[in-house]
Amino acid sequence: MTIAAEIKAPIASGKGVLRQWELVDKVRAYNPAVNEGLLNKAYVFSVQAHGKQLRHSGDPYYAHPIEVAGILTGLKMDTASVCTALLHDVLEDTPTTYAEMADMFGDEIAQLVQGVTKLSQLELSGEVSKQAENFQKFVLAMSKDLRVLLVKLCDRLHNMRTLQYHPKPESRERIARETMEIYAPLARRIGVDKICSELEDLSFFFMNPSAYESITKRLDEWRKSRAGVISQTSVMLRDLMDKHGIKARIYGREKRPFAIWRKLERQGISFEDVADIYAFRIIPETADECYAALGHVHQEFRCVPARFRDFISVPKSNGYQSLQTTIMGPDNRRVELQIRTERMDDVAERGVAAHWAYKSGTYAYDPDSAKKAGGDPLSRIRSLVEIMEHGGDADEFLENAKLDLFTDQVFTFTPKGDLIALPRGATPIDFAYAVHTRIGDTCVGATINRQQKPLRTVLQNGDVVEIIRGGTAEPQPGWENIVVTGRAKSALRRLTRDTEADEFRRVGEMLADHAFSREDKDFSGSVILDAIKRLPDLDTPDDVYEALGRGTLSIQDFMLAVFPGRDNAALVDKYASRDIIDDETAKLYIKSDALREGVSLHLADCCSPILGDRIVGIAGKGKGVTVHTIDCESLAGEEDDFNNWVDLGWRKSADAAASVSRITATIEHVPGALADITAKIGEAGGNLTNIKTLKRSPSFFDMILDIEVLDTRHLSHIVAALRASSYVVAAKRARAEIQ
Repeated sequence: MTIAAEIKAPIASGKGVLRQWELVDKVRAYNPAVNEGLLNKAYVFSVQAHGKQLRHSGDPYYAHPIEVAGILTGLKMDTASVCTALLHDVLEDTPTTYAEMADMFGDEIAQLVQGVTKLSQLELSGEVSKQAENFQKFVLAMSKDLRVLLVKLCDRLHNMRTLQYHPKPESRERIARETMEIYAPLARRIGVDKICSELEDLSFFFMNPSAYESITKRLDEWRKSRAGVISQTSVMLRDLMDKHGIKARIYGREKRPFAIWRKLERQGISFEDVADIYAFRIIPETADECYAALGHVHQEFRCVPARFRDFISVPKSNGYQSLQTTIMGPDNRRVELQIRTERMDDVAERGVAAHWAYKSGTYAYDPDSAKKAGGDPLSRIRSLVEIMEHGGDADEFLENAKLDLFTDQVFTFTPKGDLIALPRGATPIDFAYAVHTRIGDTCVGATINRQQKPLRTVLQNGDVVEIIRGGTAEPQPGWENIVVTGRAKSALRRLTRDTEADEFRRVGEMLADHAFSREDKDFSGSVILDAIKRLPDLDTPDDVYEALGRGTLSIQDFMLAVFPGRDNAALVDKYASRDIIDDETAKLYIKSDALREGVSLHLADCCSPILGDRIVGIAGKGKGVTVHTIDCESLAGEEDDFNNWVDLGWRKSADAAASVSRITATIEHVPGALADITAKIGEAGGNLTNIKTLKRSPSFFDMILDIEVLDTRHLSHIVAALRASSYVVAAKRARAEIQ
């Protein structure tokens, strides 16, 4: 038997396939009112429809949907879901139509089968870009009815159990990787631990067989060496519960191979240091008895500090509840305990399926009752749908969705006590977006446990976070680098895109307005609508303005669309006589009193314009307008195209904000020199943000000083103060970046 077969014995030559009565009995065990006729009908139809089709293993194909149905009975799913499993490949692999399916089995089952069929058609295989596009459709499809996802997870589980029969090694590895990156995290997200764990182990085997073999070998050795201690611990826990009159079921569970490997990899520890290879579960009848059992255990055994977690009071986002603690066992080795009720244990194994309520007497799924019971099935994947709603390309969505799926959580609270579960490493910005997108968009600060903290602060378990909001939604530079949730990253990118588009449209409208002024024409929306007919790929005036602002549509082409037959050469002659920048080249003159640096208007690094400088803008394709000082040497390369020039003015409110300007200075290499110049900058009201040494000699330093100043007058004042220092040989404003 292969290692893969040891994980879960595959079907061999049709043996072991559930028979009709066996499948019905499995459903009847948890649903006495099972519709036996409907199940038998679906079973027989599946066998007949797939006929002589075979799998890679040589087994009849119908064995696969029957086994998938069997896995679903382990989740105690409703009859419609089990029938869907039996029929899930019929629409795709046989001539049966949707109408025929609905006629034979009803609309509910037909719709579920169609949903699973669509997911199968969107298998995450092939090129990365195609995989990303398919995952978007995948999330959308499963968001309609989460039972579709559960059937698909069981379908993938059985395919993984028989993956060793796939003829191509590269396909086996690809399918295993897809399972590890997408399907197992989705199973964890909806709390179905029993499926998630097996998917991870199977994927681990096919992705890294040598590591899997090493872990399983160590587990076998550990199991033999610890058998006596495990038995002794079990008896001690049983006696302790009996002594205090607590009726509880006690059983153990062994950590899965991949879970051990992941712990070794993440924590950098050895196999011997894994404390929870074997854990005991104490299952009392009530939550009160869970806490009582915990108290007795802690009185009897020494507990390990910082290893206690109360997931009953604060459940995980997938609904998991349990008290978790670690004690020092009989041989002074760590033993992990999980204490929870039967209901909590059921939820831990079956996840969202255990939360669902069913209609009395029929065991048919009732989503409205489920929501009232606090088990809204779609709540577990709603964040993925929100990430998709934020837009962006498919690759970006897949990246953010994976961030959202792979999380070790911390639990934080709003000031009102509402629980917000976040990944480890999350910041107040992640918290803000987890509460609501609008709160994240307008976040300007945060208090943590009633103390104002930087937004880059990493949140800890139990933190109470209050978000300080501003009036407008604007993306802040660098925020994307300090958030960790896919929801926050996608929302910030969406906000940046929206803000960027608005700014480009504003600049584009300004360009269009002044282009009309040069022609002595009235600027009107009706003229733009007429011009759109001659501009391909642009459908609205906003599209035109944005294209103008981005530089993807030139002023010249825009004016040709507005005024067909326009003589550009004559226009250049007409405006060449205007003394705007010089007497030789006609340049577009646009005076703006609303300059505000952003994604469509940004300050050039070569000359670092500040308030008081005469400035000019250069419109670049896809870059918006770059603002230079009028004497910037880099403008020499832009003199050939007058359409790119935009003469700008500072907005009236610009004096309220500081700008960074650069000073070059030569300073004596003596003790106290640096302290003196930093003091003089501070005394002059400047804020030194960066220092860089360019050249060093025994006597002098050549340095660059980046300083926040209010305007050109303020800068001149600081330069003068530096020149007055006895340590400064020379100081001047840097007009270009010095290498």
